[in-house]
Amino acid sequence: MSSKTTSSGIFFLAFTALIVAIHLPFVRLPFFWDELGQFVPAALDIFRLGAWIPKSTLPNVHPPGVMAYLAFTWKLFGYSIPATRAAMLLIASSGLLVSFLLAIRLSRGVAGAPAFAAVAFLIATPVFYTQAMMAQLDMPAMTLTALALLLFLEERHAACAMACTALVLVKETGISTPIVFAVWLGLRDRRWRETLYFVAPAIALGLWLAALHHATGHWLGNAEFARYNVSDSLQPGHIVMTLLRRVYFLFVSNGLFLGSLALFIGERLLRGREWSIAFLVAGAQMLVVTLLGGASLDRYVLPVMPIVYAAMAAAGSVYPASWRWATQAAMIGALVLGFFWNPPYPFPFENNLAMTDFVALQQEAATYLEVYAPGKRIGSAWPFTDALERPEFGYVNRPFPVERFEDFRVENLAGLDSRRIDALVVFSEVWSGGLMNYEFVRNYVTRYWGYHPQATSEQIRAAGFALAMRWTRGGQWIEVYVGQPVLAASRPTGRRSCLACQKAGQ
Repeated sequence: MSSKTTSSGIFFLAFTALIVAIHLPFVRLPFFWDELGQFVPAALDIFRLGAWIPKSTLPNVHPPGVMAYLAFTWKLFGYSIPATRAAMLLIASSGLLVSFLLAIRLSRGVAGAPAFAAVAFLIATPVFYTQAMMAQLDMPAMTLTALALLLFLEERHAACAMACTALVLVKETGISTPIVFAVWLGLRDRRWRETLYFVAPAIALGLWLAALHHATGHWLGNAEFARYNVSDSLQPGHIVMTLLRRVYFLFVSNGLFLGSLALFIGERLLRGREWSIAFLVAGAQMLVVTLLGGASLDRYVLPVMPIVYAAMAAAGSVYPASWRWATQAAMIGALVLGFFWNPPYPFPFENNLAMTDFVALQQEAATYLEVYAPGKRIGSAWPFTDALERPEFGYVNRPFPVERFEDFRVENLAGLDSRRIDALVVFSEVWSGGLMNYEFVRNYVTRYWGYHPQATSEQIRAAGFALAMRWTRGGQWIEVYVGQPVLAASRPTGRRSCLACQKAGQ
């Protein structure tokens, strides 16, 4: 066994121990948002039914790679939330190792220890932390993108093509990476035989799309998904706003402007064939996730982060040692602060620990309903409706019958009938932040991100419902309303009542 393999194994164990240790508080965290809406149900369909095209959730273009990996994990260890979290943390640890090795490769000859700084940036990044434990596609896509790039730079083209094939079977947008490699080998190096290796990822993705079309009649799984993530996202205004959002998130937010300053000053350290290929991979991926994807979630740029952070760390070597360590420490500190600080503008809760506040609030409401309204019909919006219907997601012990609303706009709640549902659960769907007080901000998020104001408590009460309980946490909230006297309109008595009222701030 070579010393390189031995040292890589040691670093992998160290990274795994660190990643598991810092995620221990959340290994039992119930599933959040898209986890319970798409990826876990699709994985359960493979696990229980052998169905590669989802049946218990709406099928879409996302390939089944991650879902098959989870199903295999559950075959070995049984289905559970901790097993799922552990499986994803293993991928994150692998991603950290590959990102470290990639940074070493890219920054050869650069002073300091830029690879360690690049890894520290990743660990300190809130969206890396949350995605590391979540059953979603972007952390596996990051791991495989970094692995494919590293293999390509090492001239291991067959292995690289295999990594790219796995990548596109994890996330379809990963197809940009083998395209970059094929174009470079063909047009730049004139190595046509190696170029043919990268036909394999395109064939694999094409076979998946053909199977999806055969099963659903839609190349992207369903018409609504295609409209939202392709037709709507290709509007010029949406593209411009998404690009600005991508640039801000990667180069300005959470202290990353310090790394961007280093890039500007030390750009001469980032030249040559290998950096050029890396930047082409990052740029191609940025282009794809800017043009496609209606929600424009920040997690989509996770595959770009190992390259960007390696560049920031390497470029920082242009500074004197004391200034380099000071600026990198300041950037890491600002990133860590982002775990707990919510910006004054709307952002996805999954970008930091706000996701745990969201889950905790939904747990509070679900537990309350299990105690005071077992088996009653509950009206709410996704994802809370899915949380109530499927106990395997970690919120309830027995399923509830639900009445679904698209969201909590007044017009969607206009037909509320307190005789048809026993309780209504309303929660903060969007982080309001201070900037939402300005009309131009509200107009912007309404036009480009589908935001709509939620019905007020007064409007809900006007529909014949009374507020029974309210919880708040980290600036988010959730409320339970009752209509017919199924629940006592007054607060419950006893020790639980006091604890619930304290958590509601009442």
